[in-house]
Amino acid sequence: MEKKQKQTIIIWLKRILGFTAIGLWVFVIFAISKSPAPFMEQAPYCMGSTMLIFGLLTGAFKGLEYWEKNT
Repeated sequence: MEKKQKQTIIIWLKRILGFTAIGLWVFVIFAISKSPAPFMEQAPYCMGSTMLIFGLLTGAFKGLEYWEKNT
């Protein structure tokens, strides 16, 4: 595969991952907010899901950046 083509693939993977993570995060936060529980009980789930989703996104981005650096 050509270097330019690999970089294009990596850029599009980053975009897709970013939009997917944000969409998943909005969905999860919306689902949690629909719970009848008070906010103080929902807050840990909001924080935990946010940290998990964006932590995984960060790991994926680091992997893609490593791949990009080695091309």
